[in-house]
Amino acid sequence: MLRVLAVDDERPALEELTHLLRRDPRIERVTGAGDASSALRDLSRMLVEGERLDAVFLDIRMPGLDGLDFTRLLTGFAAPPHVVFVTAHDDCAITAYELGALDYLLKPVRPERLAEAVRRVEAAARRSGPPGEDGRADPEDEMIPVELGGRTRLVSRRSVTHVEAQGDYVRLHTPDGGYLVRMPLSALTKRWEGAGFIRIHRSTLVASAHITELRFDGGRAAVQIGDELLPVSRRHTREVRDLLVRRFHHEQRGDCDGDGRRG
Repeated sequence: MLRVLAVDDERPALEELTHLLRRDPRIERVTGAGDASSALRDLSRMLVEGERLDAVFLDIRMPGLDGLDFTRLLTGFAAPPHVVFVTAHDDCAITAYELGALDYLLKPVRPERLAEAVRRVEAAARRSGPPGEDGRADPEDEMIPVELGGRTRLVSRRSVTHVEAQGDYVRLHTPDGGYLVRMPLSALTKRWEGAGFIRIHRSTLVASAHITELRFDGGRAAVQIGDELLPVSRRHTREVRDLLVRRFHHEQRGDCDGDGRRG
């Protein structure tokens, strides 16, 4: 059962949010705070007293300490709670994602959308076991906010085949097209390394599940992803090769029955 903190400076909005959260059977306790400074004090007290807090559902635009600054301060805690933004403003989604927000909800909050955010919190709270056999965790999907024509669209991480660095931005490549996100590739690499993404070049991150072939030509390596052939730097060649070998052997074992013969 989850324990969450709801934060909003508008009392009607806070009451509505806490009401909706308390109706969810997956949530054990909901605490409310009228501003981010009070929420920070509540959080500090909980941690000192050894209480568990799984997530904070908070507004962004608040007087004094706003929701983004509050989230930045969470990095100072040893085990910070997950953050879900609940706001009327859609222009901060990229910044929220860069800060590690688990989800981004727009007001007025629809109950089914809030239920999906709670599901994400529950899944994230469960992910504390050891990595899988191939060295990766088994994370849930993640939605990445991207800006298109002045509007914010959510792109599924599962749809991303590879990522390329472009200055201060990265381009997410999907079967539907490419999307620019203002974020350094190093930060995205660290965030997605447990989701099966692997660095193949200083400027390229790929989803290992989408690699269909590793090629060698004249001492240089490249991976096939869809119709694209992406170069692998010498520095990363061995890591990519070892990962694909492990995946191949894992798939071979999965195709065999109990006595080692093909099923």
